[in-house]
Amino acid sequence: MNARLFYALLITIGLFIFAYFFSWIGAIAQLAVIGISILFLIDFVLLFSVKEPIEASRIVAQRLSNGDENPVRISIRSNYSTSAWLEVIDEIPHQFQVRDFTLRMHLNPNQEQSLNYTLRPTSRGEYHFGDIRVFASTFIGFVSRRSTIEQTRMVPVYPSFIQMRKFEMYAISNRLSDLGIKKIRRIGHTMEFDQIKEYVPGNDVRSINWKATARSGNLMVNLYQDERSQQVVNVIDMGRVMKMPFNGLKLVDYAINTSLVISNIALLKEDKAGLLTFTNKELTVVKPEKRRTHIQRIQETLYNLDTNFLESNYERLLVGLKTYLNQRSLILLYTNFETYSSLERQLPYLQRIAKDHLLVTIFFENTELTDLLEEESRSISDIYIKTVAEKFNYEKKQIVKSLTQHGIHSILTPPKELSVNAINKYLELKARGLI
Repeated sequence: MNARLFYALLITIGLFIFAYFFSWIGAIAQLAVIGISILFLIDFVLLFSVKEPIEASRIVAQRLSNGDENPVRISIRSNYSTSAWLEVIDEIPHQFQVRDFTLRMHLNPNQEQSLNYTLRPTSRGEYHFGDIRVFASTFIGFVSRRSTIEQTRMVPVYPSFIQMRKFEMYAISNRLSDLGIKKIRRIGHTMEFDQIKEYVPGNDVRSINWKATARSGNLMVNLYQDERSQQVVNVIDMGRVMKMPFNGLKLVDYAINTSLVISNIALLKEDKAGLLTFTNKELTVVKPEKRRTHIQRIQETLYNLDTNFLESNYERLLVGLKTYLNQRSLILLYTNFETYSSLERQLPYLQRIAKDHLLVTIFFENTELTDLLEEESRSISDIYIKTVAEKFNYEKKQIVKSLTQHGIHSILTPPKELSVNAINKYLELKARGLI
């Protein structure tokens, strides 16, 4: 006999004995006790008479995308011959810090149904899912039965490949403007020579090759194609300035996600994409290539990166760029300057980098300060706080002005608009023939 059923019978017999010896409580009470006992027994038998009452499985992707909503589906089947009310507890990874994650559902006899929810990770790394625990009860509701379905699994969280695919899809369909990417008119002949062909109506008359025309006796024109194989290198500062959080993600994660997007767009444009990260001591380098499979190598490198609590060494960055880049490249440097003095310490190195490469320095608006400046002041302390916030906001603008004066391109952007602004800058510089 099942141990649970045995205990249930003991409890039922005990209730009958209680009702028999204490008959002074009245016939109605005795009937109530007997009725409750019978219902309890029926409830128990309905729940525990099935050997494997619940089947469940978790369907989740092989890897999750950082900073995005990732779908998770739990498929549950009831083997009960009666309707069942289920309380489903999925043991999601500890990084989400959710201790009461519960889903509820109702299943008819032998019915299978799915529960769907999403998870938004905010850090890269290994995420461990646990088991699925299901508490089943009948319409009586006196007893519930727990079923534990083993579903332990490790799922890695990678830089935002969902965002990368979204921009890739719009780029292929020539609809980047739908995401806020500007259409930029090509300026001048930022193209390389392809071949000489006989003139046909519609060719640009400015491209007529008069020497070839004289030799052949027919009107000949030069044909050009877009310049290709230009080097686009994302450089990420992995120091303490990139630890500042925004909407759950650190600034370094916004930079990593955008680096992946820019690298993919560059490869679609048949440019070479590369990656370099630097701290106070270490460099991580992925040399520029234009093979489509190169994006996987960049993604694997970005997966393992993290910031430290020290100030990054820009002299080491300068040496690394001279060592690993053998031609002029577009350098997209993701960092953060909160004060003008922090820029002054690194400005000599930025100037030396800008002599050899086309440098774009990307840093972030403090959106909390912006929101603070828009609030109404109601006390002297509010005025003081807004004055300090205005000072920091002014210094950000001075940083942009100083970089421009030294011939260094810059992007001051809110974190959530980083990808769009970085792509706009890349396409602008490419259209102007600066790289």
